[in-house]
Amino acid sequence: MYTLNRISCSVFAALLICWYLLSPGVAGGADKSGAAPANRVSITEFGAVADGKTLNTAHIQSAIDELVKKGGGTVVIPQGVFLSGAIFLKPGVNVYLEDGAVLKGSTDISNYPKMRTRVEGQFVDWIPALVNADKCDHLSITGPGTLDGSGQVFYTEFWNARRENPQVTNLAVERPRLVFIQSSHHVRVEGVNFKNSGFWNLHLYRCTGVVVQNVHFEAPYGERPQCGPSTDGMDVDSSQDVTVRGCVFAVNDDCVCLKGTKGPFALEDKLSPPTEHIHVIDCTFKAGQGVVTLGSEATTIRDVVVENCRVTGKMPLVRLKLRPDTAQHYEDIHYQNITLAASEEVFKDSIFDVAPWTQFFDLKGQPPPKSIIKNVTLSNIKGSFGSFGEIRGNSGQSEISDITLKNVDVQLKNDKFDAAYVKNFKMENVTVNGKPFLLPTQ
Repeated sequence: MYTLNRISCSVFAALLICWYLLSPGVAGGADKSGAAPANRVSITEFGAVADGKTLNTAHIQSAIDELVKKGGGTVVIPQGVFLSGAIFLKPGVNVYLEDGAVLKGSTDISNYPKMRTRVEGQFVDWIPALVNADKCDHLSITGPGTLDGSGQVFYTEFWNARRENPQVTNLAVERPRLVFIQSSHHVRVEGVNFKNSGFWNLHLYRCTGVVVQNVHFEAPYGERPQCGPSTDGMDVDSSQDVTVRGCVFAVNDDCVCLKGTKGPFALEDKLSPPTEHIHVIDCTFKAGQGVVTLGSEATTIRDVVVENCRVTGKMPLVRLKLRPDTAQHYEDIHYQNITLAASEEVFKDSIFDVAPWTQFFDLKGQPPPKSIIKNVTLSNIKGSFGSFGEIRGNSGQSEISDITLKNVDVQLKNDKFDAAYVKNFKMENVTVNGKPFLLPTQ
């Protein structure tokens, strides 16, 4: 009898799963936005005009608010260029950008009303993003369309200010992010093109269960004043269980940046939990200042896996920023199955850039804190790059240990490697320029 009941329960469970998968809004029963067709509204139904000139902020917000009244659904951005200031998504409302759709950010900063927001590891009165979401569980922002931040105006303003005063900080010149999502769970961002953000492209704060898939992040890179300052591809801030898959990065700052908070009292900050369980897979890195960077605001970051990725641009593979004013703990960071395919003109770049980060740090009269960096591995790394680079901590503050290179076969312009700070540095089957490689102390 017990066995029969178990079998009956199993059959019932299987039927229940089949019913669920075939129901409207699930798997094949849903449209690409993840919502039932009846709950889709186009912003043009609310008066939005696709001429690239008319400000559509109020029309788009009306579409969002109307869907909330109806129990949720999907706001559709159709083909065309729709100019907008800051919009605010609500729980139950998704966004779908059709092929040829462009949601283009206004360059008038007054269209981004200043508010309390999270940026650079703190809460300040600053401007919101073009697209904002707070406590929007099960949010999806999808489709083949484009989010365009109209960044060049903001880039020029920043570089002009920096030229007049080299100490100008990022926040001194207000520039909108493209998307800011906070305190949201089970989020999906897929297929969208992020282009010319004024500041960071996609900022996640205190989110869990996020998938960012097949997204292109693009901002002008290279020489000033054309390049986009602080145009990070993704900033994963105090978030957990984030997967970045199949994305392409060509930006002028860190491609994927793992963040938290900063300063001598950072460990007391209950609003900045550890950033952990991060998986970056099958991505291409064409331009930036770091493939996956830890810092510049961060306390605890752990369980990070970067795998099956290709680096073709001018940037370090492993970039760990070590603040002298913050107690940092970076642990279990793994890069595996990475192809380095840099061209000749970028041969000056390094595999490691682990070094003090002293930009605008402030001990606030406190003693220098201790930091720990441990269990960092690179395995199955191949291709061409500039050099190994360096692993260097803040003197008397940083404890760096258990760094392992395994199955590495690379062509390097410069095979010098400064890793004197590391305790328990291991190399296994490391070949450089066709010859077995050992550190001078090995």
